[in-house]
Amino acid sequence: MDSSSLRGLLDEHAELEKQLADPAVHADQTRARKLGRRYAELSPVVRAIGELDSARGDLAAAQELAHEDAGFAAEAQEISARIPALESKLTELLLPRDPYDGSDVVMEIKSGEGGEESALFAGDLLRMYLRYAERHGWKAEVLDSVDSDLGGYKDVTISLKSKGGNNAVADGVWARLKYEGGVHRVQRVPATESQGRIHTSAAGVLIYPEPEEVEVEIDPNDLRIDVFRSSGPGGQSVNTTDSAVRVTHLPTGIVVSCQNEKSQIQNRARAIQVLQARLQALAEEEAASKAADARRSQVRTVDRSERVRTYNFPENRISDHRVNYKAYNLDQVLDGDLDAVLDALANADREERLASAGS
Repeated sequence: MDSSSLRGLLDEHAELEKQLADPAVHADQTRARKLGRRYAELSPVVRAIGELDSARGDLAAAQELAHEDAGFAAEAQEISARIPALESKLTELLLPRDPYDGSDVVMEIKSGEGGEESALFAGDLLRMYLRYAERHGWKAEVLDSVDSDLGGYKDVTISLKSKGGNNAVADGVWARLKYEGGVHRVQRVPATESQGRIHTSAAGVLIYPEPEEVEVEIDPNDLRIDVFRSSGPGGQSVNTTDSAVRVTHLPTGIVVSCQNEKSQIQNRARAIQVLQARLQALAEEEAASKAADARRSQVRTVDRSERVRTYNFPENRISDHRVNYKAYNLDQVLDGDLDAVLDALANADREERLASAGS
């Protein structure tokens, strides 16, 4: 990224800081949260720019002083060796972000092949995620569940919210758990197995960002406003003036009419209010549709062959097949110690994005 673009980010960060210092901004919590989240995203970038600029300045000074005092040559060499790492750090921070990284999530866990054993494993996964949420101070809430006969779950849906609350965070629950979607396979001796044989079954995990409140802004150029003679009751003052208003939103074709108020201005304001509500509902439907598309893409069928991860109880082994991760601490993972496997997935994703940016 060139210097003018970096300057633009610094200016944006300073402007956000100014706005967030204004008490009036916090009267609108949705706006304040969005501004705060962007501020949180930019703050590490601003720090990295500052560190790099400072190092480059120190290097120039050390190199200049080295001509007079050889002792500064070693310092210049040390500073020069640090600069590539600082440049790499800034490059990484400037990679395009997942727009949902700060979002809370909704997660579904569904039993699949394996009958009751699959339902019991779904219960184990639920406990694992709840314990992980507890470790991170997240708020977890079971929204819906269908129990199985032996105490597992045929289907369970939970909400996971970050501890940020109204305080915006750059990386929320989605940033951490977005890689969990897929088929999770378990290999163990089921409670229903009398011969001690190891069985393989599977459960599906579906995860998607929880949509925030959708804000609708209407461009006046997208509106066609017509006035006409009211045909409803209201007395002589209504029936003899063109006070009724019809508002057409050209991009969507939504038409709203209002003639119940006494003045054209009042009817126009009311019609715009109704239009905003209808556009809000439309935007929420589209957001929900996108979330559903993402949800469907994660698990086509809860089939053992479409696995993303295997939990092998006899060997106390957990394997993530997407990044060739393997560890022998399955008991700890099921108790909520998921960070190592999640770090492996996040690091692989970051390396892939860095490679794409450099190509």
